[in-house]
Amino acid sequence: MGGENIMIASEALQGQQTTTDFLASVRLRAQRRVLWLQTLWSEDIAIAKQSLAISATEVDRILTPPPVMAEAEAAFYQSDRTAQEMTQQLQLAEEQLAHDQNWQGLRQLFGLSDRESDLLLLAIAVEVDPLLRRVYGYLHDDATMGYATPWLASLLFQWNAASVPGLESGLLRWRLAVPAEGQQHGSIASAWVADPYIVGWLVQGQRLDPMLGTAVQRIPATPGTGQTCLYPAELAAMREFIVAIAHTPPDHPEALPSFTALELELIAPEGAGKRTLAAQVCGSLGVSLLVADSSLLLGAEVSLTLAAERVLRVLRSARLNRSVPYWHRVEDTNPKVWRSLRDTSQLTIFGATAPLGQRHNGALRRVVSLPSLTRKQRLELWQQLTNGSPVPDPVLNWVLTPGEITEAARAARAGTAAVVAVCQQMVHHEPGELFNLLICPYTWEDIVLPSAIRQHLEELEQQARLRWQVYEEWGFERLCPVGRGITAMFAGPSGTGKTMAAQVLARSLGMELYRVDLAGVVNKYIGETEKRLKQVFDACERANVVLFFDEADALFGQRTQVKDAHDRFANIEIDYLLQRMEQFDGIAILATNRKGDMDQAFIRRLRFIVDFIQPGPTERLKIWKLALLERSPGGEALLENLDWQRLAKQLNMTGADIKGAALGAAFLARASGTRITMQHLFHAAQREMAKHGIVIRAGDWEG
Repeated sequence: MGGENIMIASEALQGQQTTTDFLASVRLRAQRRVLWLQTLWSEDIAIAKQSLAISATEVDRILTPPPVMAEAEAAFYQSDRTAQEMTQQLQLAEEQLAHDQNWQGLRQLFGLSDRESDLLLLAIAVEVDPLLRRVYGYLHDDATMGYATPWLASLLFQWNAASVPGLESGLLRWRLAVPAEGQQHGSIASAWVADPYIVGWLVQGQRLDPMLGTAVQRIPATPGTGQTCLYPAELAAMREFIVAIAHTPPDHPEALPSFTALELELIAPEGAGKRTLAAQVCGSLGVSLLVADSSLLLGAEVSLTLAAERVLRVLRSARLNRSVPYWHRVEDTNPKVWRSLRDTSQLTIFGATAPLGQRHNGALRRVVSLPSLTRKQRLELWQQLTNGSPVPDPVLNWVLTPGEITEAARAARAGTAAVVAVCQQMVHHEPGELFNLLICPYTWEDIVLPSAIRQHLEELEQQARLRWQVYEEWGFERLCPVGRGITAMFAGPSGTGKTMAAQVLARSLGMELYRVDLAGVVNKYIGETEKRLKQVFDACERANVVLFFDEADALFGQRTQVKDAHDRFANIEIDYLLQRMEQFDGIAILATNRKGDMDQAFIRRLRFIVDFIQPGPTERLKIWKLALLERSPGGEALLENLDWQRLAKQLNMTGADIKGAALGAAFLARASGTRITMQHLFHAAQREMAKHGIVIRAGDWEG
């Protein structure tokens, strides 16, 4: 190599006045090596000035056995005064490097060997100081090789022989440095490139990997995270579990606790506070939490290769920041992605709305399901968020998550009505193909029932209204370990008031009424009915609605003798329904006019069974008077010479039939330009009863 290049290499090493402390070692080693090469190449340079021929001296030097050359180089460093001074400076630099917490922490966290550390340091140096590329080219005796190589590292750091890090090395496994694109991994002359995040972390103190963007957030290790713990029992159990399994190196008490590979799954609805609880657990352990949004990083549109790389980047950032990784919203992530967690993580926390299933990555796993907030907890959280504002009914009696209560609290200044509207928007689902909204125009004054049935319905309403006080404040939830909902069956002939009673109850409770479309739920394809039923129950569980299954015998009928695969799966559907009904925390009403066809297993699990019967004369009289208005809203008289007792006694009709007859008579009277008379009512009653195949003759009426 020419004298001009020697001058360039020397100037590149001496030109920078300020360098990062941990790179002083690389610079001094390169300077010392340049000094040695200048001595070796001095004769070659003289020959090169006279001709382009390769000198015999250069060939002899190249063919000299490496151990002999290494001994000669070592002897030169001991004999040359300038080299001796560089060696002394190098020893001081190495001592400083040994006390550099970031560098030594990096080595320890990722288990780097001395040789891996040397190669990484060489790769980082050229990223921090790009002028070193020319020095590297000089040291390689090739101006195009301005990068770190295992061969160059072996010379500068005086390895006994050049070697390449294995695929299982910490350097490659954590992608701290990798062969440049297009380079062969196994070659000692391959170019190695340091990861930009690792360079930034060492030089600039860069906390998070910029490649992950806003999908990652670090929550510092603050005990309690400044928020009230909503799940103290779960926090204590998780912390006890972690501490029991973890072991911290005695000589590094400040390090992260070490684990065999431990995973915690926090299962709860969105907004339940899983992330806050994870931060509180980590805060109690004195470590920070690194939150990664899986829906942004590992969505379905992300390839498996890219997803695995992002997982590794998150775990790498967690280690560098002494943090526990928390994966948020992991439900839709490809399970294969988590295989990359094997042997790469100590403690990992997942947040999901349902258990994730087996992942077969060798980690010890514990699933923690977070309970719904109690009435008392919802009240306390509301008061903390609003400084004692009046508590609206949804906060007290709806199963709201902490996130939903927090959102509702933002509307507290606008008044109770605004808060209720916000709560409805958050938890109510728009009627879809599986259920539809029923209007609830009726009150208790509009429905006519025998006193025993009415009392039964009032008891149902009381339990629906007071269930949280009885369950939680009085402690009776121990008697309902599976589900705390209320299920009822309304059984009786058509038209006896089952649907109307459901409407009255829903309105009295301040709840919406959703009627399940059984034609849309029941499906001929095996397993599809269960999926649709799950959608119905999941959508209505927390929506503070009454779920109404009309003609429920079509869905909740008796199990059959198994004759073929369809019978077997039909029975599985019924078994699933039994289980799901028990777990349901809402209010469900099953209506049927064929109680005898219902599966007895259902009937045993129902809280209320209300038998609706045909109305008697007394009830029919009240229904007729409710159905037939004496005057219009404008004050016009509408009725003429009605015999109420005769209507009630001689027309054995249900409430629905009476309403239909009253409406038909009103149209007949309007068409004839008269008031409603007995003749109009008789004719309308004939039409109404003919729908049921019952003929009313004039003689029967007169009789």
